[in-house]
Amino acid sequence: MESAERIFLRVVEAGSFKAAAEQLGTDPSAVSRKVMALEERLGVKLLQRSPRRSTPTETGLLYYEGMRRLVDEQSTLESRVSSVADTAQGLLRVSAPLEFGQAFVVPVLKDMVKQYPELRVELRFNSGYAEAPTAHFDVEIHVGDLPDSNLMCKKLADMPMILVASRGYLETHPPPQTAQDLKHHHFLLFSKQQRELPLELHRQEKRERVYVTDGKFTVNSLTAIRDLVVEGFGIALAPMWPYRGLLETGEVVRLLEGYQLSPYPWYALYPGAAFVPAKTRRFLDLLGQIEFEFDHR
Repeated sequence: MESAERIFLRVVEAGSFKAAAEQLGTDPSAVSRKVMALEERLGVKLLQRSPRRSTPTETGLLYYEGMRRLVDEQSTLESRVSSVADTAQGLLRVSAPLEFGQAFVVPVLKDMVKQYPELRVELRFNSGYAEAPTAHFDVEIHVGDLPDSNLMCKKLADMPMILVASRGYLETHPPPQTAQDLKHHHFLLFSKQQRELPLELHRQEKRERVYVTDGKFTVNSLTAIRDLVVEGFGIALAPMWPYRGLLETGEVVRLLEGYQLSPYPWYALYPGAAFVPAKTRRFLDLLGQIEFEFDHR
């Protein structure tokens, strides 16, 4: 039931306890008890009661006018606050892997800033793989398995992976024909985890695991690895989208196309709270709407 003050306003405006009770969906006696408790608390008589109608006393009318203003102001304030809560504004702090952020996150943030003039963005780039998440950002984007944290998690996509090498590299190193042939090749790694964890390759319901032992370079930059691939330093396990143009021109070759590689999951992390700001909710919604067609970028 509403507060005693609001019930008093209803009685005055409805003209009787019965009419006010009908509006509230309760019993007239319950309404009467609320108003009596209010009168006892204030130490004044607010209503003149009769069997058919209740009218405010002089003091009751004074109280009604003041309380009506307060309730109206409260409703206006609540509407304004709700409007703010539903509008993306203020500073949105985002952390994302460099190349992924440039390709997918920056376009989303540009659209948000255009749509919400009161929004400002701080975007920090990171290596993106297995870095310990923090609460220093509104949203952090990560790739791969996540360490334990108190942050909320939204999965964005599974990123398909491929194996690529340059024609120059394959002129001096026989192209692998099976998963196990990869043991005899030089690899360009994005992170030390790629050396520690096995490559998982699937073909015809058969799964094979291969540990990479010869990592010529470990570089936390997809662009740098792509340059090393082009220069013939080795094989890279990578998403297709940075290599799209090179594959089309034939400068780079995709290896073991008959196999499927385990994808890398991408996540959006954000602080857990009972109230998630509109700027964060809207950004997560837009990220979720992206069609992560990684092999079409």
